Amino acid sequence: MAKHPVTMAIRALRAANVAFEPHLYAWHPHGGTRASSEALGVDEHAVVKTLIFQDEAANPLCILMHGDREVSTKQLAREIGCKSVAPCTPDVADRHSGYQVGGTSPFGLRRTMPVYMQRTILELPRIYVNGGARGFLVALDPHEAQRVLAPTIVDVAIA
Repeated sequence: MAKHPVTMAIRALRAANVAFEPHLYAWHPHGGTRASSEALGVDEHAVVKTLIFQDEAANPLCILMHGDREVSTKQLAREIGCKSVAPCTPDVADRHSGYQVGGTSPFGLRRTMPVYMQRTILELPRIYVNGGARGFLVALDPHEAQRVLAPTIVDVAIA
């Protein structure tokens, strides 16, 4: 396997003693989780996307969602006690997270922000989440992600 990048996410995983497997693939703009799941030969449901949203006061938050699902913004706002939430524009998401869109990891975020995780992610035996660079995923136990990120568990998926 080719040498993988040592990103802020990899440093955070190592500092937390998380066992992970690095996976590099050819990244394509707008390919999303479908392209990465096909490149790695894994179910898109196990590829977890890291999304940067903001509430009505422009406070950032991070939401982890299955690659083949969307986030119900109304349900998320209800569950976290906000009037509304919406995805950040790519440039704002980049500033909040410290990563480029397409390479955003929940580990090693630039800004401290609340992290939310779709409940059903914890039912998977293994997840593939961005390692902090485009074309780079790490496979790990979802309970390790829960331990390190201490997310609020929510049920906000739309099929």
